[in-house]
Amino acid sequence: MAGSYDSNPFGEEEVNPFANPGSVRPAANSGLSPLPPEPAGYDRSTTVDIPHESSKDLKKKEKELQAKEAELKKREQELKRREDAIARSGVVIEEKNWPPYIPIIHHDIANEIPIHLQKLQYVAFTTLLGLVVCLLWNIVAVSLAWIKGEGPTIWFLAIIYFITGVPGAYLLWYRPLYRAMRTDSALKFGWFFFCYLFHIGFCIFACVAPPIIFKGKSLTGILPAIDVLSGNAMVGIFYLVGFGFFCLESLISIWVLQQVYMYFRGSGKAAEMKREAARSTMMAAL
Repeated sequence: MAGSYDSNPFGEEEVNPFANPGSVRPAANSGLSPLPPEPAGYDRSTTVDIPHESSKDLKKKEKELQAKEAELKKREQELKRREDAIARSGVVIEEKNWPPYIPIIHHDIANEIPIHLQKLQYVAFTTLLGLVVCLLWNIVAVSLAWIKGEGPTIWFLAIIYFITGVPGAYLLWYRPLYRAMRTDSALKFGWFFFCYLFHIGFCIFACVAPPIIFKGKSLTGILPAIDVLSGNAMVGIFYLVGFGFFCLESLISIWVLQQVYMYFRGSGKAAEMKREAARSTMMAAL
């Protein structure tokens, strides 16, 4: 019976899994097609080549960035060289910082003036602001006098005093004093004394306001105040207030001049100024 046993003619074909793979035939009813063979010479480690054009663009951009960086370094070196040259020559770059809302001048006493001179410099700055107040009040009082029938000439003169006196005071004596305190320059101190004496002389003259140089009532001195009081009391009071302002300005200015002169003599700047004057005279003669 066993020898006469036959395999099932309807069963699937038996495949030996350990047989040679090349000899295995695909199942007739599997319905799967064999995978295509890999091409000869295929290398799995092959990388994708970058196009030459994009590589050239990157190198070009890199060169442009390097050129810009070199240009910036060159400009920084040039700027530093100029700043060093300015510092060696003693020229100080002054940035306008006062008043804070509309900067028109450079003013930094706390950081640029020595501590032992800061109080004196603040008082000198007060006299500059006091002159502004005096001349502004002078315009107000003279304008009121003009309205009361004194004529427009005195008003125009009061405007001229203001627009010439305030900038002139800053340029002629306050800025020289500021720089003299900052740099300890004897010549700048000498220029300050020369111009500040004219400032004090003008303030004293305005306190009296005699009608010999300026138009009688264009300054709020004691003489115009007495004259105006007889005609209009209110205008006379404005003139008296102006007279008080000019008196206070004169007294404070005299005190500033005295204190600056004491420092000037005590620090030995007077002898230095004489030496510098003699040296400049000798150089001019040669």
